[in-house]
Amino acid sequence: MYRWEITRAALEQRVFAIVRADTYEKATALADTLLGAGITGLEISLTTPYALEAISTLRRETGDDSVIGAGTVLDAPSARLAVDAGARFLVSPSLDEEVIRTGHRYGVPVFPGIATPTEMVRALELGADALKLFPASGHSPGWLRDVRAALPQAPVLPTGGITVDDAPEWIAAGAAAVGMGSALTEGDRETVAKRVTELLQRLEDAVPLSSRTAVN
Repeated sequence: MYRWEITRAALEQRVFAIVRADTYEKATALADTLLGAGITGLEISLTTPYALEAISTLRRETGDDSVIGAGTVLDAPSARLAVDAGARFLVSPSLDEEVIRTGHRYGVPVFPGIATPTEMVRALELGADALKLFPASGHSPGWLRDVRAALPQAPVLPTGGITVDDAPEWIAAGAAAVGMGSALTEGDRETVAKRVTELLQRLEDAVPLSSRTAVN
């Protein structure tokens, strides 16, 4: 698949799940629960022990049924290791040119972290496939709406502090998708499945800013 095809597949549901755990076993169990509940785009944070092994395992077990990526990718060596492990996209909390360059060298999309309009423009200039607004808890959907009035070409992914209740507001404000971690993964398997079902329906019903503008 081309980078743009992977990006579209990873963000198709308007949400990608973030798995961060203190053991390999917990990470793979969380991922299995999320994937079983219907999530198709998911990242394993490299802060998780044996994260690369978890990525390889999930890629092997799910094949093309899901899009498994690597999160918290901070430098070029980590990016290369993640690609070799089978990560289909790379996410970072910061903006690093070498991470983007490494991912693109091997046909893997990169979503670097940004927090200001200046960083957004710089990330776009470096060829970022989407922009992770981090931490989103320091901003608001209204802020994103204002920024995208000036930068409508920026595919923004608010991450950090996003909840099931406010996720649709971010989509309505113009976010391409949202990243969600503990707000999505807390609870037993049945609780998570119910939460995922509710979230996916609410995101599907959310009307993005561009669509409302077109209608008006």
